[in-house]
Amino acid sequence: MSVNDYLMPRLLSWSAADPDRNAFAWSRAEEAEVTAEVRALVPSESAPRDRRFAFVTRTTEILVARYGPWACGWHWAVGEGGNGGVVRSWCCDHHSLQGGPDAAAAVVVVSLLEWRAWPAELAERFAELAPPAGADAETRRRHVERAAAGLVTLVVERTGAEDAWYALCGTVLTWYLSSAGLAGEEAAELVKASIGGRFHSWNAPPDTTVEAVAGALATGTDGHLRHHDH
Repeated sequence: MSVNDYLMPRLLSWSAADPDRNAFAWSRAEEAEVTAEVRALVPSESAPRDRRFAFVTRTTEILVARYGPWACGWHWAVGEGGNGGVVRSWCCDHHSLQGGPDAAAAVVVVSLLEWRAWPAELAERFAELAPPAGADAETRRRHVERAAAGLVTLVVERTGAEDAWYALCGTVLTWYLSSAGLAGEEAAELVKASIGGRFHSWNAPPDTTVEAVAGALATGTDGHLRHHDH
């Protein structure tokens, strides 16, 4: 994964984000070390845009080196500031770096923990929504359809359907299919085709649209999923 990819958490595979496969030990000592390292990088509030951007890049490199690729999502914020993510503690380098180094470093730490909680929550939901072992094709299709509809609704609730919310939605649906046994690239292509441009910024999709996307996704998975034990 390149540095540029670090800034695009929507490209993370489920294997890289799954908390069951990516341990994360947190303690007061760990928090102190990370806070100190990030604090030393914080530019002044009057720093030019490129230095603020460089802070985000360097901080991401440090967190990814320390914890693994999943940590790149720490700055994937809701709305325009974060290009449609789920994190609310961090906004953007312009607003979140105000208040001095201590405040900025604290925001990074809180945002990292907030981001970590998201795939942890999804892992539980994926396990609950997984098609049962031994189910026939129609039963599995219905499970995927219900799961997809529920996950789209969840993303809309968490993002308020703000700017580019569909990016997070696509990632979550891809992760779900991957958790159920579909190869990552195949899952991503299926999700892209199923959404088909029907989701838009600042617009929560009507139930009919959610149902159409979920139905297309479920139909596209016929014969491709296998049961996973979680």
